[in-house]
Amino acid sequence: MGVHEVEKEMKWWTSAGVVLALMGLMTQIGAMRTERAFPPIGEFVLIDGVKLHYTERGSGRCIVLIHGASTSLRDFEASLVEPLSQAHRVIAIDRPGHGYSERPNGEWRDPAEQARLIHKLLRAIDADTPLLVGHSWSGSVVLAYLLEYPQAASGGVLLAGGTHPWKGGVAWYNDLVGVPVLGELFAWTVAYPIGLLALDAGIKQVFDPNPVPEDYRDDTGVELSLRPHAFLANAEDVRRLSDFLAVQSRRYGEIEHPLLLFTGTDDDIVPAWNHADRLEMQVDRIERIDLQDTGHALHHARAEQVAAAISAFSDQFGVG
Repeated sequence: MGVHEVEKEMKWWTSAGVVLALMGLMTQIGAMRTERAFPPIGEFVLIDGVKLHYTERGSGRCIVLIHGASTSLRDFEASLVEPLSQAHRVIAIDRPGHGYSERPNGEWRDPAEQARLIHKLLRAIDADTPLLVGHSWSGSVVLAYLLEYPQAASGGVLLAGGTHPWKGGVAWYNDLVGVPVLGELFAWTVAYPIGLLALDAGIKQVFDPNPVPEDYRDDTGVELSLRPHAFLANAEDVRRLSDFLAVQSRRYGEIEHPLLLFTGTDDDIVPAWNHADRLEMQVDRIERIDLQDTGHALHHARAEQVAAAISAFSDQFGVG
């Protein structure tokens, strides 16, 4: 390699380094601004050295809301908390690594481990035998909880819940983040600014065919999921869930609790044919509601209907 070629390559690497440094600075500033715009809105409790963030509203039978991927408890604060808290004690939880709940380094905090931490949190705040509600990714957490702590729950509600493994992979950026060194570099430099540009399109896909509420981003603080540590946690959760469910799903016949399943007939993200349909073949006590012309964000698109059905389910079985 000649001198000119070496100089040219050095300039390229220098330019790339400058761009990455600038994007890293943009990420840090953006993350701080996002946290100022969407600060913690609940309480904190320390469980096994892990600080967990939760909100609590209302009184009566207890309902616990566990959010899905790429979001936080604010997703439920903007949808189901208000109607459900009129007659229930409603607790919404930031899963480990999401919102303002911590996620220690080390082994993956899989759905069973997240269920364990949530179980301890609920015991710490005297939330006995709640009705557990999980959206999307957290269908796995609700089912893990029912399997591991059957005496500490009264039933489960899955809102387009992920229950079984699927064929195919995940979004490219979730795979990329799993690559050592490169993944961390991506999360701390590129993910935030690119994520902001792609955010509205991603939200539209989740809601499709339903319209996105005008104030959805302001109400849910979805930008919190683009902060580097949250982005890394979310990517790991999504990337590794299918393999986890391949094992957990073999045990669903052990579940004796009543389950209420909601599906959206137009949901292509967690399609009923691969999840709700298969769960129905394994668990006896299931009630199912298929929401017509509804996508994956069914708890926003059909909030009143979903809240009313959850309340009726709680009353019917005397749970929650």
